[in-house]
Parts: sequence; structure tokens; C-alpha cells
Amino acid sequence: MVHFLQSQAWAEFQESLGRTVIYKSGDGWSYMAILEKGRFNTRLYCPYGPQIDTKKALAPALESLKQLGRDHRVTFVRVEPVGTVSADQLLQQQFKKVTYLQLQPEHTQVIDLQRPEEEIVAEMNANIRNIYHNYAKKGMTIHRSDQPEDIAILTGFMHNVAARNHMTPHSDNYFKQQTKVLLGNGAGKIFYVTTDDDTPMAAAYIYDDGETRYYAHAAADDTYRKLRPGSALVAYLIIDAKCQGLKQFDLYGIAPTDDPSHPWAGFSRFKKTFGGAPKAYIGAWDFPLRSVQYYLYRLYQKLTR
Repeated sequence: MVHFLQSQAWAEFQESLGRTVIYKSGDGWSYMAILEKGRFNTRLYCPYGPQIDTKKALAPALESLKQLGRDHRVTFVRVEPVGTVSADQLLQQQFKKVTYLQLQPEHTQVIDLQRPEEEIVAEMNANIRNIYHNYAKKGMTIHRSDQPEDIAILTGFMHNVAARNHMTPHSDNYFKQQTKVLLGNGAGKIFYVTTDDDTPMAAAYIYDDGETRYYAHAAADDTYRKLRPGSALVAYLIIDAKCQGLKQFDLYGIAPTDDPSHPWAGFSRFKKTFGGAPKAYIGAWDFPLRSVQYYLYRLYQKLTR
């Protein structure tokens, strides 16, 4: 199953940022690669790609990416293969596992929507079920918006969360551009919860493709934490995706273990209260084409992080 970050919709957003997007495919493989220019290097990046459908397809897919990287004179090629692929195969192709940073989550929680609604709800934590069934009685209303300017509801909450947790989110302009493109082509949607006096309490921005809904970005006003509007919203999004005929709901990123000291432990516990099963990806792998520039870039990344 091809990931949303390999979709035409995501490519349109990348092109709107001025980046070059390249598609290639062969027998049992396909990818969408993005040519990205940084301060000290240029890279060819395949987010959650290439898609590999057979064991024999990985080598030609990676060779295609290497050659494309040479043609564009990039510093390195970065891939996050999905499908029939192993770490040994990537090592044989001289790719190096990226361990000093993480762009896309290697672990996520996925809910199967191809079941009766009652079964999906029953899999949720008892507290979540209670919140979902009673949020309207507590004065909460859930809205869907197709207006890009409403992303400001979410980004406003995100700034507060980032300040509290010492995080650096994407810029407001990044989200404005993304919603302008993705809401326009139907791949992105904004949902938010309000009180009975129309004050926003929580918001989420999701991606939809033909089969999966991705819980991409979310935040809430801590003032209303006792009412747990964020929990009501996620449960609603899951059932709404079911009603839209989608096959699965991807909660988009959890910690790799249950270690309570992991930076993602808190929101991982939160996501698992909605049910589903863990799913692991193979992670990010680099192939340096200009070794000196590449290792200087890696050193810079380590020092700044």
C-alpha cells in the first residue's frame, strides 16, 4: 500500500514549495522523489518510498535513485522503503541507516476500519468510549472545515504546546501553503471542537487518500483538558473515516517501545487508547554521493541537535 507521502497530492504540495518532484517506476517498484536544497547540501529524498512489491525489485529501484542523484549532482540520496525490503538488502546496496535524526516515524498505530463500527468503538479504552458517546451532552461540537484560513485554530494551539514542550513546529506559512494545496485537491481536512459558545477547544489536520486516513497534526487548548476534547475529536475522526469508506486509520507515529522515559511516551499512550495494532517501518537510509559534504552535513546535524 503506497503511503500518502508518495501520493500525487503530496507531490503537488512539494511543487508548490518550489521543489522538483520526479516519478519513476519499474517491475515491482515505484517512487516519487523530491529534490531538496539545503544550506550545505542538496539531497534526493523519497519519503516512505520507494514502494517495493517483490524482493527482486529493491535493487533496481535503488539503482534508479542513485543514478537520478548523480544526474542532479546531489550530496546524498535518502530513502524510507516500504514493502518487501530488509535491512540486509539495504546494507548490500551500501546504504547507511540514519540514526542521528528522524524525519518520518518508524513506528505507528493503525486501526482496521473494515469491521463493524461497534467493534471499532469497543476496541477503544472505556474512558474514550464514554467521551465519544457523551461529548455532545457536555456542550462540545465537532466541525469540519474546508477553509485554509482555519488552520490558524490548530497552529495557535500548536504554538502553546511547542513552548510548553520545547519543540519547534513547522512555520505557520508552511501549514498555510499545505492547507491551500491539500484542501484544494481534497486530500487534507481540518476538524475542530468548540464549546457551546463557539470557542475552539481542540483541532486536528488529517490526510486522506483512497484507503487511509492519517492523523497528521493535532493540538488542544489546555484550559479544557478535563473535558478531553482532543479524545472526542480523534474518536470522531476514526468513525468518520469508517463512514467515508476508508480501510484504515493511521495514528501516525508512536514510540518504538513502552519505555516511559521515551520523549514520545505520553502521546503514544494516548494514541493506543483508541485501539489498533502497531506497525513498523524500516526507517531512513542514506546513500552518500559526495562523501566529504555528506559527513560534514551529518556532523552539523549532530551538533545542532
